Amino acid sequence: MGHSAAVWDFRAATEITKDQNGIGQVVLRTPQGASARVSLLGAQITSWRNEQGEELLFTSSKTISKALKATRGGIPICFPQFGNCGSLELHGFARNRMWAVDENPPPLPANDSNGKSFVDLLLKSSEEDMKCWPHSFEFRLRVSVTTDGDLSLISRIRNINGKPFSFSFAYHTYLLVSDISEIRIEGLETLDYLDNLFQKERITEQGDAITFESEVDRVYLSSPNVIAVLDHERKQTYVIKKEGLPDVAVWNPWEKKSKSMVDFGDEEYKQMLCVDAAVIEKPVNLKPGEEWTGRLQLSVVPSSFCSYC
Repeated sequence: MGHSAAVWDFRAATEITKDQNGIGQVVLRTPQGASARVSLLGAQITSWRNEQGEELLFTSSKTISKALKATRGGIPICFPQFGNCGSLELHGFARNRMWAVDENPPPLPANDSNGKSFVDLLLKSSEEDMKCWPHSFEFRLRVSVTTDGDLSLISRIRNINGKPFSFSFAYHTYLLVSDISEIRIEGLETLDYLDNLFQKERITEQGDAITFESEVDRVYLSSPNVIAVLDHERKQTYVIKKEGLPDVAVWNPWEKKSKSMVDFGDEEYKQMLCVDAAVIEKPVNLKPGEEWTGRLQLSVVPSSFCSYC
């Protein structure tokens, strides 16, 4: 390569294009060949590829690609709720709104921009949203791809209301895996979880790792800030690092549920696993003028180098 990373123009590595539905998307690239795509609809990450161009996020082949709805896969942003309660739509409205590129974002620490290809996106409360969730907010999201190919998301949500509000949140991350029955998650053992298949019953994890042989829909509570998802067949590990996100939702629909989902292939559960860094059990409370930050960094390492292995 003729240029070192030090002189790489990372803004020039950010391209704004349109997807097949004419919706704006931002493409981030590194000089080594890693990339990510971010839709302006929902600020949803729709693709993350390593330096060899291999896709790392799952997207269903059956996803219903129609305007103004999140697609089934990638990383949708769940705000101001995760799950389904009250009058708000499932997983909140942020994932189904058009976001803007934020041309003048407040500065982040220097190490959050050095050596990265990144974009800043902005969502503000609309009159429509205020009818179902009457709170004024500014939601800023920085998406970046590092020179190592890591994918980083930094969410900052500010209360610009005259009154406090609370919310739950998740980066609803669909990982692409080789075979779900060969996957194990390390870092959640011994934790309590809420089991959504049993009326949110609180259960203590007994296994030395989480493995999969049937439908799983759980929220692990007060989790460590580093989780590893080991893919035995590919001999690679997803390393999930997070800050400000105490909970981890783990989901795989398995065979029966897959067949009931119109936007999901009958056999696709074998190639996907959702591991979501989240705030679910104890919602964030923001007073007027306060700001919350939630960070997620995803990386992929050969399993032989994984400290968990």
